[in-house]
Amino acid sequence: MIDIKQQINDVRRAVGSRVLEAGEARVVTVSQTYRGDLADVWDACTNAERIPRWFLPISGELRLGGHYQLEGNASGTVERCDPPHGFAATWEFGGQVSWIEVHLTEQPAGQVELTLEHVAHIDDELWAQFGPGAAGMGWDGALLGLAIHLSGAPPLTPAEAVAWMGSDEGRQFNTLSSEQWYGASVAAGTPAAEARAAADRCLAAYTGVEPPPADGPRPDPV
Repeated sequence: MIDIKQQINDVRRAVGSRVLEAGEARVVTVSQTYRGDLADVWDACTNAERIPRWFLPISGELRLGGHYQLEGNASGTVERCDPPHGFAATWEFGGQVSWIEVHLTEQPAGQVELTLEHVAHIDDELWAQFGPGAAGMGWDGALLGLAIHLSGAPPLTPAEAVAWMGSDEGRQFNTLSSEQWYGASVAAGTPAAEARAAADRCLAAYTGVEPPPADGPRPDPV
């Protein structure tokens, strides 16, 4: 596997907002710089044969106006496509519609920066309950999968991926991810106590493990 703490540190996270026609939406942003060629990273993110190697099995038409379905997860429609620099699509799950935007930027020394923005209308009660980690922790897992894929490592089978998430290493990854989203929430202006409570509830939802007491020990910073 990959160095968990290094992967957590390699991802940049932000929480913000954006005004849409339907009103203000919340924006969760993740970005990571990968070693690789722009065309190859684009292909990894848009080729239906490669996406299951690091994310989820996908069906449908991955083209402008096409509809996609991620197995057991979201579906949507491709609304913008600008190869090899980015795309935008709806993200439809649980009766709710949000949007994802992916941007690829070539960097010096054979590197590519990937930035993903998840834009959603989330009611205040749900946001207060789980905070940005509800979406952000899932995208942390996706960026981890892409990092492993681009490294040339063999893909995990679905059963192996599930087993890893339940392992000590997988729990450590989710715990560190949750801590980072707690920090991003505080940086965006959420009171620390509220951000902490939401992050703990979100981590419990992801792992099935009850959060530590409010004054209990926390993971070492990374």
